[in-house]
Amino acid sequence: MKNMLKGLGAALCVALPFLAQAPADAATPAGAGAADQALVQRGAYLAQLGDCAACHTAPKGKPFAGGLPMNTPMGRIYVTNITPDAQTGIGGYTEADFARALREGVAKDGHNLYPAMPYPSYAKVNDDDVKALYAFFMHGVAPVQQANRESDIKWPLNMRWPLMFWNMAFLQKGAYRDKPGKDVAWNRGAYLVQGLGHCGSCHTPRGVAFQESALDESGSAFLSGALLDGWFASNLTGEHNAGLGRWSDEDLRTFLKTGANRHASAFGAMTSVINNSTQALSDQDIAAMSAYLKSLPPVGGDGAAAYTYDPQATKVSLDRPANDAGARVYTAFCMHCHGVDGRGFAPMLAPLAGNPNVLAKDASSLINVTLNGTGDLVINGVPSPFPMPGFAAVLDDKQIADVLSFVRAGWNNGAPAVGAAEVAKLRQSTQAGR
Repeated sequence: MKNMLKGLGAALCVALPFLAQAPADAATPAGAGAADQALVQRGAYLAQLGDCAACHTAPKGKPFAGGLPMNTPMGRIYVTNITPDAQTGIGGYTEADFARALREGVAKDGHNLYPAMPYPSYAKVNDDDVKALYAFFMHGVAPVQQANRESDIKWPLNMRWPLMFWNMAFLQKGAYRDKPGKDVAWNRGAYLVQGLGHCGSCHTPRGVAFQESALDESGSAFLSGALLDGWFASNLTGEHNAGLGRWSDEDLRTFLKTGANRHASAFGAMTSVINNSTQALSDQDIAAMSAYLKSLPPVGGDGAAAYTYDPQATKVSLDRPANDAGARVYTAFCMHCHGVDGRGFAPMLAPLAGNPNVLAKDASSLINVTLNGTGDLVINGVPSPFPMPGFAAVLDDKQIADVLSFVRAGWNNGAPAVGAAEVAKLRQSTQAGR
């Protein structure tokens, strides 16, 4: 069971939605009354900002009709149809059925959902927001008759009944309740981050049974960063190097709105979160989420002093790149975007000096983004003009290890070197099937 759950980590999706007033043009069924329209619109906004389509809509597929393949070491699973089609979707679900699936991971027919569906977080979503989501999926989504595909996972690993025991051990039922002594904004932010936002699904380390080590700030590991599907989901605590300790409130709000700030740029799964979710948040909810995240104490640091910029030693290496293998690669492929000074041209081109992703102990994200690049950030319909390209076909494992070691040591970053074997491992796992 442990291995099965671990293999499903790739299927976890990241989102940071908020639960607020819907836009006026949200999908609404013809003939719905004014009260019903408002509820459907609100649910549409929740679903959009929760990035539900990212997992439940296949490339070139119809919205929410499922079929998206997700790879695990045991085989593929296929995301289900959540349109209101009565035969193949959730058209036969009552609101109670919908709530049970969302918050307890149990389908209408009683079978357990894989925890790739982050229902341990959704358990905290309150009844009013569940009602709005249900209204949207029942009345604001077009029904699509598309049968769900069985997973490719072979027996006995495809049996789901053991998940009942997993739920008994790790599922904490009950909607979020405001914490005494905290103000309205803090509690709002906590509700968004912990609940439908399910930030901990990616940013919190996992235990031996692949359960999240903590579900809120009462656990010291909460949001301290975690490896997932070839990426290291960043530390979101107040840790001063790899976390948010050097970020101001404005820095964090800017990142959630645009995917980039003076410290870093979004990549990997976070690109989808920015594109489809957080850029649409109200200023009030962005402020609430920022207030909550900035309140988290530092966790996960290595005891190093707070980062300070120092370009001198790196400049010497770049002046004589023939003497340094990493500097040679950097000057040929990286310097024009990220600069001789390592400060890039933020927010369009990410800095490398002091970037939390560069300073993280785990270099997986740096290796992955160097190999495979990242998708376009699209803000207000305008794609970023300078997305990170992939270099898998251009640079070999040693060259990538050399340049990343150079970057992680440069400008006083002081992060550990990268080995060619680490690059080879991620190249194999991320390039398979491409």
